[in-house]
Amino acid sequence: MNAEMIFRIANSVAVVGWLVLLASPFVPKVAHYVSAMAIPLLLAVAYSSLILAFWSSGQGGFDSLEHVAELFRSPELLLAGWIHYLAFDLFVGAWITGKARENGIVFWAVIPCLVLTFLFGPAGFLLFSAISAAKSVPSLKGAAS
Repeated sequence: MNAEMIFRIANSVAVVGWLVLLASPFVPKVAHYVSAMAIPLLLAVAYSSLILAFWSSGQGGFDSLEHVAELFRSPELLLAGWIHYLAFDLFVGAWITGKARENGIVFWAVIPCLVLTFLFGPAGFLLFSAISAAKSVPSLKGAAS
């Protein structure tokens, strides 16, 4: 199987996980097992397989931005990096969904966090952290009395 085919499959599998997260208010246990466990684990297997197969042939490293760019000139290692993003962003999205449910954050407030996490990873986590922090601040009503 070539890198382009693995890329398409990994993207499709990840999208399924995100769609399940969007349905999580209706099927929370399914969302947990599919989006927090099964799909990230499947992506982790694909990532690990690519790293095992192609790491030794890669040039570059992690000690400078230039070396990271050189490392990702290999299509297979670039694909491994992409799958790394897919797996971790989905896992974070599932974590956000679970934490929101635990803390009583309404799902409509979680949707923008999921969209941002899907598109820009850490920005979605940042938004969710801000929403969680705002929810935990005690109300100032009556403080002036």
